[in-house]
Amino acid sequence: MNTLSAFTMWAQKNRWIWAAIGVLLLWLVLSVVTNRFSLSSLSGIILSASFLTVVGIGQMFVVTTGRGNIDLSVASVITLSAFVALLTIKGQDANLAIGVVAAVLLGLAVGLLNSLLVVGLGIPAIIATLATGYVLATATLLSNKAIPGFAVSPALKDLATGRISGVPIMAIIAISGVAATSFVLRYTVFGQLLSAVGQNRAAARLAAINNGRVIAAAFIISSVLASLDGLLLGAYIGGAFLEMGQPYLLQSIAAVVLGGTLIFGGSATALGTLLASILLILIVTTMQIIGLPPGAQDIVQGIVVIFVLALAGRQALTRRTTAEPADGATPKTQAKAAASLPE
Repeated sequence: MNTLSAFTMWAQKNRWIWAAIGVLLLWLVLSVVTNRFSLSSLSGIILSASFLTVVGIGQMFVVTTGRGNIDLSVASVITLSAFVALLTIKGQDANLAIGVVAAVLLGLAVGLLNSLLVVGLGIPAIIATLATGYVLATATLLSNKAIPGFAVSPALKDLATGRISGVPIMAIIAISGVAATSFVLRYTVFGQLLSAVGQNRAAARLAAINNGRVIAAAFIISSVLASLDGLLLGAYIGGAFLEMGQPYLLQSIAAVVLGGTLIFGGSATALGTLLASILLILIVTTMQIIGLPPGAQDIVQGIVVIFVLALAGRQALTRRTTAEPADGATPKTQAKAAASLPE
């Protein structure tokens, strides 16, 4: 076996490497062409990518459940959460705990609603979450009328914009979330069940796995993370505005796909989502330097996603037929996980 073949086989098991290579190449190109990029500018890019990573991880859980499941309500959750934070915290650190609880409750409520529509009523996830997004958009309009001002809690502002030894606190939060998610996917029962459900729901059901609970948990995780992301994003920009979460809709899906999570479900990589988030921010930064209008930027991002899907499509189909688990889990460990659950 030659070196190229060995690398190809390794890359098939570690699909995050392509996003990592993309980040490295694009960073080198920008550094050479502009002579403006340094470690400090990279720190700013990672800070922006951190917000995308948080919502991307939640989206990743939903995508991993398979059957083309995607959460289209995350953009509306982010926006509404930012408005709820302004209404509850009112710029005072004393109300910070109330704001965090409100954000979590909002995420739980939306996640439960999406779960009811998808699992309980059998509505396709894309349609159900799109409808939920419209409902939340109306709630956002009502919240916008009730906003007395744009005061932000100083402690929350420090959390969203502060740095420790030059490293953004948000980056530390995002990386910690990625590490925790990787642990969940690889070493916990829930991670094994999520993988099993995404690979083959019929087989998972025969293994005594409650598919509905696993799928519902994925939607709840997605909504809660999106809501917390909106809380932090509002503090970062110093307020809230309509459609502020809209850019994160397509970008969160793109980060999941570019990062190596199979769109067919059953195999996910949190590290890939982080690296792909950085890559997407680098792509947007490049287009802004070139001077492309926002519409053209969306087209370029779409082309990038299509190119990566086309390049990895054959490998993804192969992985689907071989039923590879998420983040390195084996069929044996999945069987043990299924056996540990009651009927």
